[in-house]
Amino acid sequence: MANVTDPAFRRIIAKYGKPDVLWTEFVSADGLFLGGYEDLIKDLAFTQSERPIVAQFFTSSPAMMRKAASLAGGLGFDGIDINMGCPDKNIERRGAGANLIKFPKLAQEIIRAAKEGAGSLPVSVKTRIGWDKDELETLLPALLEAEPALITIHARTRKEMSLVPARWEHVKCAVKIRDEMRSNTLIFGNGDVSSVAEALQKVKETGCDGVMIGRAIFGNPWLFAKRSPSILPKDKMEVLVEHTRLFEELLSHKPFATMKKHYKAYVTGWDGAKELRMKLMNAKDANEAVFISTLTGSSTRIRMREKFAIDAPIESKSKSGKIGNFSPDGSE
Repeated sequence: MANVTDPAFRRIIAKYGKPDVLWTEFVSADGLFLGGYEDLIKDLAFTQSERPIVAQFFTSSPAMMRKAASLAGGLGFDGIDINMGCPDKNIERRGAGANLIKFPKLAQEIIRAAKEGAGSLPVSVKTRIGWDKDELETLLPALLEAEPALITIHARTRKEMSLVPARWEHVKCAVKIRDEMRSNTLIFGNGDVSSVAEALQKVKETGCDGVMIGRAIFGNPWLFAKRSPSILPKDKMEVLVEHTRLFEELLSHKPFATMKKHYKAYVTGWDGAKELRMKLMNAKDANEAVFISTLTGSSTRIRMREKFAIDAPIESKSKSGKIGNFSPDGSE
């Protein structure tokens, strides 16, 4: 997710509940080579604790994708992912993201270019079921012809954004199409999954090889924890402070407002949360946010009325015998 699964948040996730695979936020392949390298390369920073980690890029240029994939290989990433599902209009105006759904031949060229640049690294694709209607019967075979290692299907059209419930029957259809083509490409599903237990159920129902989880990780870096901790408000506040300090350390090139979207997710569900959240949203910088959080966290104004039970992950086997990946990324 753009401006969400950045280096700061990925470190937090890896520490408190690491999934099987992590994806970066998507990064402009064009920007890396046309003047934005100094800032964008910071978005690709990662630590060994985050492995295996996949670098996600967007572009409409096969040449730029080839260069970005080669760069990711040199940086030590474990895979390359191509975003072909983002509905952001600024991305689409550049011919990238979900816009590529309308141009399957170009999408094929971009996949092949990524594979050329990636060398031995696996290349995957994140897309949707279609532009304004279900187009899997034509879109998916075209993508499969380019032989990516994995295709993640967000179970909505571009037009639907995230405004309607994800329709996982389309993920099941994608698995059927893949099987009929006798392709070795893995199929993951994405959309409205809030826990690892639910992801496991989706695997069982659709036959997909794994599930990508995005929005459910907001404010809940314990989502993939191996054990089921009881999370108190003070725990959330401590992680919020840690996250804020990492953001300041690693992402000073980004506006502080980017961090505030996390505050909305962390600070909820207990007496006094609304008032604290409003103070944090008005903070001018990281230092002020840390001061507010530390002061409030040490006072008696936080009434720890609720405990937050986090689901423990359950491993599922993919069609290839590998562990299914339940991982944060992309748009969901």
